[in-house]
Amino acid sequence: MPGTFEPLPGGGAAVALDDVEISIIRSLAVQLLELIGPGPAEDAPKDPLAELFAEGPSEPPSDPVLRRLFPDAYSDPEQPASPRDAEERRAYSAEFRRYTENDLRAGKRDNALAVIRSLDALSSASAGEGGAVLKLSVEESQRWLSALNDLRLAIGSRLEITDEEDTDLLYRLPDEDPRKPMVMAYLWLGGLQETLVGTLMP
Repeated sequence: MPGTFEPLPGGGAAVALDDVEISIIRSLAVQLLELIGPGPAEDAPKDPLAELFAEGPSEPPSDPVLRRLFPDAYSDPEQPASPRDAEERRAYSAEFRRYTENDLRAGKRDNALAVIRSLDALSSASAGEGGAVLKLSVEESQRWLSALNDLRLAIGSRLEITDEEDTDLLYRLPDEDPRKPMVMAYLWLGGLQETLVGTLMP
C-alpha cells in the first residue's frame, strides 16, 4: 500500500503515508489555500440571500496558477477568433466568472481544508510512529481527488507544463536542476491521484 491508494471494503480508500509525505502534502495544501485566498470569516453572520447574490471578480486572476485553476469559460486558444468574437467571448467569460468564481474558490478551499484536517488528525493519532495509514470515506476520497488535481494544476503551471510532451521531459531532468523537487512532487501526486481514481471506479 505505500504510496498508492487502495479501496476499502464498503467504499472509501486507504494509503500508507510516512511523516515526510504527510508534511509535503500538508504544506502544498496550505500553500494552495494561501493562493486561493481567505473565505468569509467563520464567526461572521451567515446570510444565504447575500451569498446567493454576491458577485465575484469579472477579470481573470493575474497569477498564472490562479488562471489555470479558474480559467475563462469561453476562451479557446485553439480556435482563432475575429476581434468582434474575441470581445464577445471576453464579455461572456467576465459574466460567467462574476457569478461562479466565488463558489469555485469556496469549493477548492473546502477541499484543501479537508486534506489538511485529515492529515492533522492522522499525525495526532500516529505521533512518534513515523507514519500511518490514512483511511478516507467515499466523500473524503472525492474531496482528496479534487484537491490533488488542484495541487497538480498549480505545480504544473509553475513548471509551465502544457501537454504530455512537457511531462515526458520532466523524467529526463538532471538531478541538479532546481525544478527537480517540484517535478518529483508533481509526478508523485499524479501517482496518488491515479490510484485514488481507481478506488472510486465501480
